Amino acid sequence: MLNRDDLDGLKLSNPMHLAAVGFGSGLAPVAPGTFGTLAAIPFFYFLALLSIEWYVAVLIVTSVAGFWFCHVTSEAMGVHDHKSIVWDEFVGYWITMLPVLIIYPSIQNGAAIPFIWVAVGFALFRFFDVLKPFPISWLDKKVAGGFGIMIDDIVAGIFAALVLAAMLHYWG
Repeated sequence: MLNRDDLDGLKLSNPMHLAAVGFGSGLAPVAPGTFGTLAAIPFFYFLALLSIEWYVAVLIVTSVAGFWFCHVTSEAMGVHDHKSIVWDEFVGYWITMLPVLIIYPSIQNGAAIPFIWVAVGFALFRFFDVLKPFPISWLDKKVAGGFGIMIDDIVAGIFAALVLAAMLHYWG
């Protein structure tokens, strides 16, 4: 459960803090990572309209920006990787969903995204993010700062994307 006393230093008027807490989704009293991932889904629908090249560019930019504003927010709160910081879940989920855009290129032209794959991507990302198999667990424990906050979810997103790609190959 999210302890409201732990939110000292968080300033939602600061755009970096606001983004780091997933525009408020990370402030959910329970399961903030799950709520953060859910909040990433509407953004994915918008980003899915981009070409693959632009989508990957957005992934790179949001990852690098996340290193910075997750670090700044973490420092302000005085807690490394506070549960309310969920920007890493946003980026991890968007990485997970890359195979869907590759398998269904018509999405960039406005075709509907099969919801089953949105849900499967969500479940796969949460699976890897929560269970943290090696090397995700090692990264989570050993890498500090904003990079440390982001990197375990980036790798969880890559693992989930690989499983999703295999599923799409066989059942897509």
